[in-house]
Amino acid sequence: MTVLISPAELDTAMKAGGIVVIDTRNPAAFAEGHIPGAVNLHDIFTYLATSTPEGMAELRSKFAAAFGDLGLSGRETAVLYEGSMNSGFGQSCRGYFLLQYLGYKNAKILHGGLAAWIAAGMAVSTEAASPTPATFPVTDAGKGLILTKEDVLAALDDPSVVLLDVRDVDEWVGESSSPYGPDFCPRKGRLPGARWIEWYRMMKPTAAGPMLKSKNEILAECATAGITPASKVYIYCFKGARASNSYVALAEAGITNTAIYFGSWNEWSRDPALPIEEGLPFASAVLAEAAE
Repeated sequence: MTVLISPAELDTAMKAGGIVVIDTRNPAAFAEGHIPGAVNLHDIFTYLATSTPEGMAELRSKFAAAFGDLGLSGRETAVLYEGSMNSGFGQSCRGYFLLQYLGYKNAKILHGGLAAWIAAGMAVSTEAASPTPATFPVTDAGKGLILTKEDVLAALDDPSVVLLDVRDVDEWVGESSSPYGPDFCPRKGRLPGARWIEWYRMMKPTAAGPMLKSKNEILAECATAGITPASKVYIYCFKGARASNSYVALAEAGITNTAIYFGSWNEWSRDPALPIEEGLPFASAVLAEAAE
């Protein structure tokens, strides 16, 4: 079943009730105009996770409380959105993934984000909603979706696992350490043996803004990295947002044996004991040498 919902489907669902619409953009953008009745939670995007036991406990408690404050009790369906599918680094998908990790199954993503909503002629509002807090029902059903750095370290020598890097090209080739600037992290590079599909490749332009590609188009992109529906895939980026966008894309295409290293490069690069691969990836290095 798709987790993507169209503006028309969301509009119908909102009229029926039982929907909590979550805007993941920054508060200033939210204040300028949002889907009527939406609530705002930008921490979905900004929070930097670590995979230590203490870090994972903090992640669970923080977002269980935050989603509870928005009124999610288990009976409601959460629908998350960002500005457009490529403008928020996958933050609506990150919110969806966090809900899955916490065991909350009733969640959707507005396909195309606010841009698609507006393109469909739907109304926007500047009035802030006042949700009724609820007790968020945390379960362990999704605990295996988030990988620790120890999980990833063990996978470096496991040929049954595909390590998938979905960062921007400047990060993949080691020119930048993050989307926040070249030297935000202490080391540049990638996980040893990782394969690469830049997250933008999972989407294509439409009249209503970028949308995820069709199942067959996504499978074609995955095939370039040797990924099939039977593959076991560990996805990473910088902090789990772009990885969440790719996680959703793969799931939509039927690739479901996946997990995310949520600490991603922000955590891995800060531990000098962990191995990295630097310089141009092998294929790129060969091409560069041939061009000399």
